[in-house]
Amino acid sequence: MSYKNCNIKGANEKELEVALNEIIKGIKKPDLVSAEGMQNRLDAKIKPIRSLGVLEDIAVQLAGIQHTVFPEIKGKAVLLMAGDHGVVEEGVSAAPQDVTAQLFYSYLNGGGGINVLTKHAGSKLICNDIGIYGPIEPPELMANRIKNGTDNIAKGPAMTREEALRSLLIGAKIASEAIESGINILATGEVGIGNTTPSAALISVLTGCSVEEATGSGTGLKNDALKHKFNIIKKAIEINKPNLNDPIDILAKIGGLEIAAMVGAIIEAAYQNVPTVLDGIISSAAALVAAKFNPIAIEYMIPSHSSEEKGELIAMKYMGLEPRLFLNMRLGEGTGAALMFHMVEAAIKVADEMATFETSGVTAGDF
Repeated sequence: MSYKNCNIKGANEKELEVALNEIIKGIKKPDLVSAEGMQNRLDAKIKPIRSLGVLEDIAVQLAGIQHTVFPEIKGKAVLLMAGDHGVVEEGVSAAPQDVTAQLFYSYLNGGGGINVLTKHAGSKLICNDIGIYGPIEPPELMANRIKNGTDNIAKGPAMTREEALRSLLIGAKIASEAIESGINILATGEVGIGNTTPSAALISVLTGCSVEEATGSGTGLKNDALKHKFNIIKKAIEINKPNLNDPIDILAKIGGLEIAAMVGAIIEAAYQNVPTVLDGIISSAAALVAAKFNPIAIEYMIPSHSSEEKGELIAMKYMGLEPRLFLNMRLGEGTGAALMFHMVEAAIKVADEMATFETSGVTAGDF
């Protein structure tokens, strides 16, 4: 069964796995020739070799991804995935669960931080309810919902394997629809009270770091409350015993519905030769899972900011990536990724608009 023809909410587990594997196995490495061609273009500009650092890295990466020495950004979108987490009942968040739906409505009404920054970047914001706990209105907003929040990972699996597969493929579908509309760079965004807890669990399990190293304060936990969060995450990992060789099992045991959808979006984008700009710790946890499915997906990821949630840096380092912006942010929503859109477009402008030694009459030298 082609994943394009898969009835995500009606297919059985085997059909869902076949559809997912089509995407995973279809991810190809970016084009090295185009990447080298872009570096040659940049080396001819009136500047010391490699002196524009990260901007040059991004331009070269985009050339390889788009298979052309003249890459372009045709449309940008932050895919914001929303989901609730049963583990909130364990006291791992300073904010109540109702806030997830309240914030989701604020994004739809244009009032969130991500609304401001996507508008500033000339980007679309595509909001998706993957697993908010309670009903929202109108009902059409729940079209992509897999279930009413993940279950409490401190008591058992976050979801069934089938629910994890559906979430992955819903995320892939959302990304595919955005790409089909003309968007050729995506960013991952999210909202979900409690979602730093499963993210820290995923980062600890996938990188081998300690729970303490992976876990931050989330919505503002301190001292004993933060230690309690450590213990809940350790308990979740011990109770569920995720299979380290099976990323679907890892997501189902200690992940989240919106995190799985982000994973699906990342791998779908890579499958279609489209880059994904990563955001903070939730996004990084999703990226780790995507890399577990197929390590080539990392070559389609563009890091953005260094989150105040310390687990993000561990996830980045594990994938051989590093943050590009240092703004002391920890809001989530895709806000850091939206800011990174400006840097990506600047990288292309340098390649397209900066003069060369040959055309400008500037003396070339060994510098």
